[in-house]
Amino acid sequence: MSMDRSLKTKSSLERHRNVLTRDERIKILEEQEKFHEGDKPTGLPKVAHRKVPVGAKTKKKAAAEGAEGAAPAEGAAPPPPAK
Repeated sequence: MSMDRSLKTKSSLERHRNVLTRDERIKILEEQEKFHEGDKPTGLPKVAHRKVPVGAKTKKKAAAEGAEGAAPAEGAAPPPPAK
């Protein structure tokens, strides 16, 4: 039997949100040094909020990039000759 959605743990219900709260937008703008203390919290500029990719896809991509033109690390066996 499946569990009702309201009974799931909080972490499983969290997901990517496209809309940020005003506090979240101010925090990002402060990190980018575009918002200073004393500025009005209304009329804030748009803030790009991108979903962070999951690690599995990026690891495969990084491994493919590393295998293309990277020199072998010290102590690593040289690649076998092509037949």
